[in-house]
Amino acid sequence: MYFNRVHIEVTNICGLACSFCPEKLQPTKTMSLSFFEEVIVQLRPLTKSLAFHVMGDPLILSNLSVYLDLAAKHGFEVELTTSGYYLAKTAAEVLFHPAVRQLNISLNSYNKNSLSLSFETYMEGVLWACGNKLQSYPKPFINLRVWNLDAEFSEAEFNRLLFEKLESFFGIRLSVEEIYVQKIKSLRLASKVLLHFESYFEWPSLASSHQSDGRCYGLQSHIGILADGSVVPCCLDGEGVINLGNLHETALLEILNSPRAEAIRNGFAHAKAVEELCKKCSYKDRFREF
Repeated sequence: MYFNRVHIEVTNICGLACSFCPEKLQPTKTMSLSFFEEVIVQLRPLTKSLAFHVMGDPLILSNLSVYLDLAAKHGFEVELTTSGYYLAKTAAEVLFHPAVRQLNISLNSYNKNSLSLSFETYMEGVLWACGNKLQSYPKPFINLRVWNLDAEFSEAEFNRLLFEKLESFFGIRLSVEEIYVQKIKSLRLASKVLLHFESYFEWPSLASSHQSDGRCYGLQSHIGILADGSVVPCCLDGEGVINLGNLHETALLEILNSPRAEAIRNGFAHAKAVEELCKKCSYKDRFREF
């Protein structure tokens, strides 16, 4: 058993209310440093890559560098996923800590919130991070995410403003028409700085009317560990609906080898969704060629 990455929710605090995210029902929680280290020690034989994100924004933590120190101590590389709102308040030495392999910035967090922050100010933080990376930190990637290109949710005006900013900063030309028509997934803006395109998706919910079988990478390529220690098969289960067990009570390998986890794995191997939340998840429909 080996995972491409494990999503560890070091905190479920985001500080925003993006319209494309589900309402957070779990109590506010930040994983303690001591428990975090206990968890990653159990993860050492199972992965080398940690993603500090399920529902929260790790940049909200004033001691994020200590979590990164512990990850580096135990031989892990880390992906940080952020809304971008806290970039300007985070030291470059933390953003590009030696353990950080990739920084993901969700640019649609800006236009899907009603906070009193100008687009100029928001982009100053984003471009400041990009500039620091290009000048002083050659190792990590920056992945700028724009997930609004589908016909239903296309936001051409926001994209136009965004692309103008990126064109000016990086000295390149971005063709909005070409991106839309050719459904381009990724563009290189500079060395290890990418602009990634995707469509919004519906977060899985037991209240959804969607119903389907299919395959999924949950419990195969990745798992999630929530801030309270709950282990979930998928990075989209931020509420712990499919709670396979809690690491405060049970060892990780015991949880991953439980009958419930085995049933989920075996089901997906035969294109069958076993859990009710999985049946109602439309995201797995993207893996029909898997």
